[in-house]
Amino acid sequence: MRRLFWSIAFLLLAASFLWRAFAADNTAAILERQTQELMDAVTYGKADVWDRYMDASAVYTDESGTISSKAQMVKDIRPLPPGVSGNIKVTEFKVVVQGSTAVTSHLDDEHENYHGHELHCQYRTTDTWIKTPQGWRLLGGQVLAVRTDPPAIQLTAQQMDEYVGRYALTPEIIYEIRKTDAGLSPQQSKTGIAGGPELEGQQAGRQPEPIRAEVADVLFVPGKVRYRKVFLRGADGRITGFAERREAWDLVWKRLPE
Repeated sequence: MRRLFWSIAFLLLAASFLWRAFAADNTAAILERQTQELMDAVTYGKADVWDRYMDASAVYTDESGTISSKAQMVKDIRPLPPGVSGNIKVTEFKVVVQGSTAVTSHLDDEHENYHGHELHCQYRTTDTWIKTPQGWRLLGGQVLAVRTDPPAIQLTAQQMDEYVGRYALTPEIIYEIRKTDAGLSPQQSKTGIAGGPELEGQQAGRQPEPIRAEVADVLFVPGKVRYRKVFLRGADGRITGFAERREAWDLVWKRLPE
């Protein structure tokens, strides 16, 4: 009898574990499907889908930082205007379930044709869902635009020379910009044929980093997508420093005498 008891207990425990695993997988599939339906509804202007899946008290923050209620979100879902088409594919979908609450993270990959011009954007979204008698409903969402480095232009050697120098944020915090031969290919290095130097910067006590130009006097470090170095010039046209810009906020570095 004791052996039978433990066998039954083990089977019940295994069945419970399998059921929880199945339920979790089923929840993930449901939420991924509903999320894709919401993205499709944005493309095709189906406001009824957002009306169905959003909780009445939902709060949604879009990529511009605008906070919307359910009523505002539903109102803003409209078909794309003439000449504009596209689609949004939900990828990298992840979900964590705690009781009747689920938090999902996903990458929304958008391809858009704007009057014959192809656009590609990606958004990282975190959603909170709650389980109701009517099914899983969206309680909150926050969207972040995934940023990438801008296209870089080629600077002339003379333009690079203008940026080379040492800049100070404080007497102790110094940033140096210099030219390197990092842009040489292995073949160019062997033959000695110049492929053109590149710029690199280094803050005292840190590792050097490559610098590229978005446009003249606006430089960036690849991978630091939130930052730009906007160079400042005096009345004589000479560079006096640069503003390290993060969104609309500047840290001004002053050029040190050579």
